[in-house]
Amino acid sequence: MSLSSGMSTRTERVDLLVTDIGLLVTPPPGGVPRYGAEMCVVHQIEQAAIAIQGERIVRFGPEHDVRSWLGDTEIVETVSAGGRLVVPGFVDPHTHLVHGGSREHELSLKRSGMPYLEILAQGGGILSTVRATRAASEAALLEKASRSLDIMLLNGVTTIEAKSGYGLSLEDELKQLRVAKQLNSSHPVDLISTFMGGHAVPTEYADRSDEYVEFIVSKMMPEVALHGLAAFCDVFCEAGVFSISQSKRILEAGKQYGLISKIHADEIVSLGGAELAGEVGAISAEHLLAASDQGLGALAANGVIPVLLPGTSFNLGLKQHARAREMMDSYQLPVALATDYNPGSCPTESLQLIMMLASLNLKMTPEEILTACTINAAAAIGLASEIGSIEVGKQADITILDAPSLAYLPYHFGINHTFGVIKKGRIAVWNGQLAAGE
Repeated sequence: MSLSSGMSTRTERVDLLVTDIGLLVTPPPGGVPRYGAEMCVVHQIEQAAIAIQGERIVRFGPEHDVRSWLGDTEIVETVSAGGRLVVPGFVDPHTHLVHGGSREHELSLKRSGMPYLEILAQGGGILSTVRATRAASEAALLEKASRSLDIMLLNGVTTIEAKSGYGLSLEDELKQLRVAKQLNSSHPVDLISTFMGGHAVPTEYADRSDEYVEFIVSKMMPEVALHGLAAFCDVFCEAGVFSISQSKRILEAGKQYGLISKIHADEIVSLGGAELAGEVGAISAEHLLAASDQGLGALAANGVIPVLLPGTSFNLGLKQHARAREMMDSYQLPVALATDYNPGSCPTESLQLIMMLASLNLKMTPEEILTACTINAAAAIGLASEIGSIEVGKQADITILDAPSLAYLPYHFGINHTFGVIKKGRIAVWNGQLAAGE
């Protein structure tokens, strides 16, 4: 099958030609999320090639077709994929990239059976990271986050979402978001920022959560919007954190400042966060381990993308996992996957580990997993028209994997399969190493 339609005339020059692709696999074209049963449908091309001009894909398909189309077109650089598997650049639509410190000291508490919310109530958890983040300089946060971003890139990720939420004061929330903005300018990986002042109630507002919500709305949001530091607004809607009414107040205020709603919903308790996501028209609802049938119905009725985080339930030792199969089979939802990279409940930058856990615990097929980590993940951050599939006119974000098939990724687990990454038409990783200058 040739999928290279969309450009009828040859370009005068191709900046990069990727040849000798053993198998190219991509979600179908269209720039929209894939719903339910559609998530199993991917296009596969053997012995393929991709032609790139600037930051865009101008042609792809069977290599003999691409070369015939090129004719005598000038080709600036040609690289061989060496018969490897090529897919769209992976997208990680839920991370807490910028933070100070680490929380390995909580591991024994978790293993002894102490619930996550109890650790938080005792001043640990998120509040522990808040103290470390407030104490860290902007330069230190930048260096730490940059190292993690390098790891993500080496694992084939080309775009991420990065939440604030470990500052919980005006200056420290802005500090986190400034770091993310700087990384978006300086690092090959694209960062889309989310303001999450509603991640926890800081100690200085203990027993005064309504006052803190008002502070978020009246003081934090105007500054975030004024400096253009975020595209989204998120809130941890959970028992003992922010109630349904408080969460709604934060998200509705965010919309007034042009921030698109996201929501940490029903992670531990079935509080009604998924229903709220539908009510406020959120782009995504995230976690959803305890989401009710009514909540899943609300997501489906209102076009909300469920972002599932199987690494978190795995690391917390939970027996319960998000009901991915029901979401896809019964509710026809467009499931996305993400790492939830953070220093507490899921300290991993490896989206490939998440793929294995999605196969093992969420019972997702390799095709569904690819869809969830590419086009649906892109849709969860509003970028499905730009990234998430290999398509003429789209941004040339491509991951080359040392694997014979999609099924090999969750099958051979615990290693990084990435051989190369092309980001915006430039080689960012090759032979498993960061390219010079990256």
